[in-house]
Formats: sequence, C-alpha cells, structure tokens
Amino acid sequence: MTEASREYWDSQASTFDAEVDHGLRDRNVRAAWRDLLMEVLPPAPATVADLGCGTGSLSILLAEAGYAVRGVDLSYRMVAAAVEKAAAASVPAEFAQADASQPPLERGSYDVVLARHVVWALPDPDAAMARWVALLRPTGRLILVEGSWSTGAGLTAVDCEALVLRHRASATVRHLPEPLLWGGPIDDERYLVVSTH
Repeated sequence: MTEASREYWDSQASTFDAEVDHGLRDRNVRAAWRDLLMEVLPPAPATVADLGCGTGSLSILLAEAGYAVRGVDLSYRMVAAAVEKAAAASVPAEFAQADASQPPLERGSYDVVLARHVVWALPDPDAAMARWVALLRPTGRLILVEGSWSTGAGLTAVDCEALVLRHRASATVRHLPEPLLWGGPIDDERYLVVSTH
C-alpha cells in the first residue's frame, strides 16, 4: 500500500466510527455482528489476525468473547483509536501499524484470518491472499466480509470467491442483506466468504 493510502485512511480515522457498521456503537448492530461471526469462527480462545482492522471494532468484539486477537492496520490514527478503545473496554486485543497486505505476523500461527472491507482496496489482492493464507494453521479459517457497493467501489462475490479459490480448496459465500448489520436497508451486494481448507 502507498503512503497516499495511509494518509487517506489517517484522515478518515476521526469519523470512521460514525458509520453504524464501523463503530458498532448501536447495541443491536453490535449483537448482529457478534452473532454472525460466532456462527463461522472456531471456539475461543482461537487466535485471530484481524487485517485492516480500522479502529478495532471487530477485534474488540472478538476479544470480549475470549479470542486472542492481533489487529493490523495501515493507518497510524486507526491503530491509535483501536488501542484506546481496547483499553477502555479492558480487553487484551493487540494492534500494530503495518500494511495489511503484508502483515508482520508469524506464518502458520493463526486459527483465523479475518478481513472486513479490505480486499477490494488492495493493490495486489492475489499476492496479499497468498500471504494471508500462509498465516493460517493447517486447520485455519479465512473469513472475509466484502461488498460491491452502490458507489461503484468494491468486489463482487463471484470475483472474491474466485480469488479465494486460487489459494484455498473451499470458499462458501453467504450474502448479507440483513439491514441490522448495516444500520438500515441496503441496495448493493454485501457478503461473507468463509474458507475452511
């Protein structure tokens, strides 16, 4: 990722959590994300690499549920916000400022690699996916939340599934039209991809 990308996401950090599905401040939205993730995650205390973690909302949600979470984000300001939120929530999630497409994490040491709304923004998704898969233990799971948004940005479910299948033997797509996840009705494509092997 470029310095311009880092500067852009730094500039977004102060208002990032204002989006209902980013900050997870609404109790019902937060519960909907927790329920969704608990369906596809292995039991705690599994280790989770949250790549492109932003302000750490999902990292903290999972740490509260007993997972061992390491968040990585390109933005200094996003990471600072995540550290502050984790301290306020008294959870042991850890965060590092680094390029999520080249995470400085130990290979073969994670039960889960999680990324929400990150793949679409990567300059080389194929190379990043190879690195992400290498972080997983043999029984590890890759969990992606992505979308093809009404703004024209994003990645279709078909393209994301194909990307995962170039690196893994499985990819199950579940579309996520539920308004509660997003703070209201949506008119675009949002989905979850889970790869277990």
